[in-house]
Amino acid sequence: MSKTILITGAASGFGKIAAFELAKKGHRVIATTQVYPQMSDLIREAGEKGIELTVDKLDVTNARDIAYAHKKYDIDVLISNAGIMEGGPIAEQPLELIRSMFEINVFGALELAQGFIKKFVAKQSGKIVFTTSMGGLWTVPYVAAYCASKHALEAIAEGLKTELAPFNIKIATCNPGVFGTGFNDRGVDSIAHWYDPEVNFTPKAAFNGVAESLAHQLDPQSMAEVIVHVALDDQSNFRNVHPKETEEFIKKVQAEAWTAKS
Repeated sequence: MSKTILITGAASGFGKIAAFELAKKGHRVIATTQVYPQMSDLIREAGEKGIELTVDKLDVTNARDIAYAHKKYDIDVLISNAGIMEGGPIAEQPLELIRSMFEINVFGALELAQGFIKKFVAKQSGKIVFTTSMGGLWTVPYVAAYCASKHALEAIAEGLKTELAPFNIKIATCNPGVFGTGFNDRGVDSIAHWYDPEVNFTPKAAFNGVAESLAHQLDPQSMAEVIVHVALDDQSNFRNVHPKETEEFIKKVQAEAWTAKS
């Protein structure tokens, strides 16, 4: 059965790939972008590939955009994928950058979800898939603030899962490992916009090894396919970490946290 699916953050990365894959499967896809120029690029690329979908502007920090989406679209599935990463040591990271991440990754995602939840409750069906992160389940050094925002989104998703079960509304999270969408690279790049080794106490050597870790990122196609599967499967797991090696690593880190010293 064809479903109507709205995806945020569909201008690039997992969101764009998932939007195209879902449309190719015959679903009605509303692929949304933060700004109008991204809309134009997405419309052009979809046309070149012969893919039919609706493209619209939806900045999750813009109240008018959110209200417009709630009013215009009746959907079966919301894939809440929009997000941002600002890297750097949390002991020194400017608070306005951390607030910005929470506005997009947490409050924007929740406000958009709340409006569609009201519609889902009225019809006693619906599903929300949140793209969180492996960083929502453990804390990666020097992107702790980003991880904090994803921890918050995990808690929101888990709360919604329990609270909305009586209304037949399904909630799931997708937790990517390290994939080469450009997202991680831009998060690292963002540090240079404020970090100064002459001013900040965090030594420059703390960032050694970052380039090496980013040199071995995975193909995002497989993660997008996980998102597609979770969105369409009414019996999907609540938590979906990919790849499997990342899931096993996170479980190990979580177990070790019980004996870690302060």
